[in-house]
Amino acid sequence: KSILYILSSNFSLSVAFPTDDDDKIVGGYTCEAHSVPYQVSLNSGYHFCGGSLISDQWVVSAAHCYKSRMKVGLGAHNIEVLEGNEQFIKAAKIIVHPKYNRKTLDNDIMLIKLDPPATLNNQVAAIPLPTRCAAAGTQCLISGWGNTKSSGSSLSSCSVWKLPSLPDRVCRTAYTKQITRNMMCLGFLRVERTLARVDSGGPVVCNGQLQGIVSWAMACALKGKPGVYTKVCNYLSWIQKTIADN
Repeated sequence: KSILYILSSNFSLSVAFPTDDDDKIVGGYTCEAHSVPYQVSLNSGYHFCGGSLISDQWVVSAAHCYKSRMKVGLGAHNIEVLEGNEQFIKAAKIIVHPKYNRKTLDNDIMLIKLDPPATLNNQVAAIPLPTRCAAAGTQCLISGWGNTKSSGSSLSSCSVWKLPSLPDRVCRTAYTKQITRNMMCLGFLRVERTLARVDSGGPVVCNGQLQGIVSWAMACALKGKPGVYTKVCNYLSWIQKTIADN
């Protein structure tokens, strides 16, 4: 996956649309094996996006990761080696939010139904949905597969990064007219310490709850330009209704 620059009448942004390039997590570190058991890999012959397991039969990811056919990999740590703990399950249904906007990336969320359901164990576990939105300053964990340097060979093992959530006003100031109520920002504004080419669709977990989905950023690790994430707490009703109807 590489970050592509999308131009609209109002602004340009970079978003990690699925390709076959590797992602990067600038400043991240390799996580302990299976320490993020909710992390999934979306696969169409290669890993192209991340996602989060929210029940034994449902995964949430970013709408811009949509492909008509995919499999979901669960229980993996090193995605280049079969370690014996993996489950590869067909995506039986892929449901993009009906108000997803490809230009602005508003409502950048989709649900994936697994068939058969995943087997939950020590390597594969669901992450709870949020009970409320995360407060500004909350420390959050972003995870995915990629590189912990801005250049160099890609890592095949899961990597993680801890970042604070930022106030909405700070997010809107960093990205004038680009931030909607369905987006949240995480990162450090004064230093070049933020995510670059992390798995699109991957989880943002704050206090043990899924608060965000990796969505977009202006560029890799630019000072004053935090990463932007889909705000999951705004979609609880849609998620619950979609699951009930399918």
